[in-house]
Amino acid sequence: MHVVVNAAMSADGKLSTRRREQVAISGPADFERVDELRASVDAVMVGVGTVLADDPSLTLDDNDRVAARQERGESPHPARVVADSHARTPPDARILDGAAETYVLVAEAEPVEHRETLEAAGAEVVVAGETRVDIPDALAELEAQGVDRLMVEGGGELIFSLFADDLVDELSVFVAPQIIGGRDAPTLADGDGFVDDFPELDLTGVERVDDGVLLEYDC
Repeated sequence: MHVVVNAAMSADGKLSTRRREQVAISGPADFERVDELRASVDAVMVGVGTVLADDPSLTLDDNDRVAARQERGESPHPARVVADSHARTPPDARILDGAAETYVLVAEAEPVEHRETLEAAGAEVVVAGETRVDIPDALAELEAQGVDRLMVEGGGELIFSLFADDLVDELSVFVAPQIIGGRDAPTLADGDGFVDDFPELDLTGVERVDDGVLLEYDC
């Protein structure tokens, strides 16, 4: 599986405020770039924190891109994936609106009735890991179901886990000309953090987009 992490952050590396509310970081040109990237993948993945904070649909905005996918024999929108160890995804979340196939990754310890609630809401539940989602095992299951190219849009805990498991192939980051600050504000890669064996990136592209800059790396 080829994994592309895409994110937008402030100049000081924050994805949102300390309140973890949705913040306007990208501009119109970056929104177009992200929509084009979504159209090129088999699935788009977020952590449950993103679902709870932003209630995203993760579907394509451009009808021409939807039509192009259909002409290629693909689904109109890429599948959606939520890393949700404790099955906290609300049954009425937009990500379960039926517009695209949705996988929810949960841990084995989560009660069966919680999984059944998600399935009744239209999710395909993937169980991987005992008390929290085992990301490598979950992605292997997704790959077995036809997900060859995965786009990850956050949040910081999920992105850190992917880097910790050496699963990231590409990283694209839009850096906005603003400062958010806050020691408790989410960053691009949260989690426990690295103290050695830091993941190294190969810078492959730098481009001015809107009033910010897009950085692209191979990992």
